[in-house]
Amino acid sequence: MSAQTEQTINSEATAAPPPNPRIQSWKNFYKKLAKNKAAMVGLSLIIFFIVVALIGPYFTTYDPYEPNVMNKLAEPSAEHWFGTDHHGRDIFTRIIHGMSITLYVGFFSVVLGAIVGVILGVVSGYYGRLVDTVIMRIMDVLLAFPGILLALAIISILGGSINNVIIAVGIFSIPVFARIVRGSTLAVRKLEYIDAVKALGASDARIIFKHILPNVLSPIIVQGTLSIATSILTASALSFLGLGAQPPIPEWGAMLSDGRNYMYDAPHVALFPGLAIVVVVLAFNIFGDGLRDALDPKSKN
Repeated sequence: MSAQTEQTINSEATAAPPPNPRIQSWKNFYKKLAKNKAAMVGLSLIIFFIVVALIGPYFTTYDPYEPNVMNKLAEPSAEHWFGTDHHGRDIFTRIIHGMSITLYVGFFSVVLGAIVGVILGVVSGYYGRLVDTVIMRIMDVLLAFPGILLALAIISILGGSINNVIIAVGIFSIPVFARIVRGSTLAVRKLEYIDAVKALGASDARIIFKHILPNVLSPIIVQGTLSIATSILTASALSFLGLGAQPPIPEWGAMLSDGRNYMYDAPHVALFPGLAIVVVVLAFNIFGDGLRDALDPKSKN
């Protein structure tokens, strides 16, 4: 064996192993997402909100529930950054404590809607025929109602509370996820490798969970992110109407409702909870748009 041949064999043996396709796909996804500056700003804000919701209440100096009638409707100052409300409670403290409530409602209502919607969508798209017809007609009935009206109807039956708001918002989120997953399932089901897996004797459950669901995750993730913003807005609207979180819980929609009576005398009571809702909803929306662009295989830029 010549020295050149031996050197070639040694160089091939010590060459780096081929990159993992899954790791490479995640790297490509992050590169595309990082190019979208607006999406990165949204992601940074979301991470900031989550951190504040988890540890923020431990660093506040005022009680979010304890009234102080001697200091009610105080304007923003060094002592009270966002001023005080009509009970003399520090608005900044109440917003910090309310952030965990807002994210809790937004996240778990979407999780509830996504779980049920994904199951119905996959079953409808995979089996088709009568099953598809029945499920989709039920979804059409739910979509016939505007989301806020459907949530109002559910809340009026269940009663006003945080958990009931999660159920109501989750129910009106189901049809959106079901339709998206059904469409993606119909496209994946027609691929040749699905027919090959069926021919090898794979069960329906194995095909759905191992071969179909992983291929429809992208639209689910994007819709889930965007739905969190919609859920937060809807939950705040329900609390604003008095059907969500009940006093004295520092939920932003309820705080906004309290502040509307003092719009002229003390506008800060409604201003800061309203701004908090706007910023959180905007952060999830712009991050969701960035996710959609990064996960779109047709997107080149």
